[in-house]
Amino acid sequence: MATNILDNIDLRKLGELLQQARKKSGLTQADAAKVIDAARTTIVAIEKGERRLKPNELIKLARAYGRAVSDFVRSSPVTEPFEVQFRAAYQRNEQEEARITPIIERFEKLCRNYLELEKIMDAPIPRNYPQEYDVASMPIEAAAESIAIAERQRLGLGDSPIPMLRDILEQSVGIRVFYLNMPAKYSEIYSYDEQLGGCMAINLGHYEERRRWSMAHGYLHFLAHRRKPVVDFDGQYKRIPESERLAEAFPKYFLMPTSSLLSRFKDMHRTHGKFTPTNLFTLAHYYGVSIEALVYRLEDMELLPSGTWDRLRDRGLKVRKVQQELGLEEIDQRADVLPIHYQHLAIEALDQGLITEGRFADFLGVDRLEARRIAEVLREHSSGMLEESAHLDLRQA
Repeated sequence: MATNILDNIDLRKLGELLQQARKKSGLTQADAAKVIDAARTTIVAIEKGERRLKPNELIKLARAYGRAVSDFVRSSPVTEPFEVQFRAAYQRNEQEEARITPIIERFEKLCRNYLELEKIMDAPIPRNYPQEYDVASMPIEAAAESIAIAERQRLGLGDSPIPMLRDILEQSVGIRVFYLNMPAKYSEIYSYDEQLGGCMAINLGHYEERRRWSMAHGYLHFLAHRRKPVVDFDGQYKRIPESERLAEAFPKYFLMPTSSLLSRFKDMHRTHGKFTPTNLFTLAHYYGVSIEALVYRLEDMELLPSGTWDRLRDRGLKVRKVQQELGLEEIDQRADVLPIHYQHLAIEALDQGLITEGRFADFLGVDRLEARRIAEVLREHSSGMLEESAHLDLRQA
């Protein structure tokens, strides 16, 4: 139970809500008093806001009234509406407005639901936020690589590939990352405010290599332009602003560190006497990036001739077909719409009786039947994690 909520909640307002729920359920003050094993005068004091409830008392009363605890303690943080922020974030016509507005609204609801679950369970997402990087007066490429190196060091990533980038951003940084269905031309939505923190929505319909690139792109906005919301989609700029050029440059250094990439390239070239097409596909898979992104990166480093990607594209390169022929498995991914922490907070709140099954379904954005199926999966997953943890403890002992 989130004791911090009861410590800071408006007692008078809570009392009014409890009184309304009690009357609606048909119970008297004497009935309610029996539920918490107290005198009727205690209920009178609680409903007047003169006596602070204990967490277990609130749980018992909520159950007796047929309500979820969250109905009484749910807070509505005062934050600037997403739509107000995004209205000035980029230029769009009425057609684009109609396409993206429902997605922004869905994104906003999920972010606020996440915050509500944290408050219900008293389990805020840990924030490991760096100070915003100052890139004033720095050349774009130098700034992008400098930030990438600094963040890799800060997060203990060295110069190795980042196989589970979404997990790193969620668990090691504390950014809320959702995967949402969007029109193909949209890749990512980024927003930030003091209460919600950093939030990203990534296009679920894109292949994993592009989703990873979009996450890194959005991460740069968080690192260097934290309070500036962004909707990223193809063809939106007539003249690309400097902030966007920096965000476009950052992923190649963050996902493919220069020192590591150069070493790998040289090893492959030395082994085969040249850098082969097979090497190209293997190296792209190693870093979890697209062939196009890797080729452009190698061109920038003057390790491949300029125009290599254009020639490959003009020859009709079938990337997925070649990957299958080479036996390269799809990149590990977790394409859940909702972050893992969000899902586990929801099932814990349900199992502790802090939210109803209907509210659980609402948090997950599904109907009740699907919510029950998901609940069983989450319970099994949580049980498996506990068993694994117990085995680890025994081995350590």
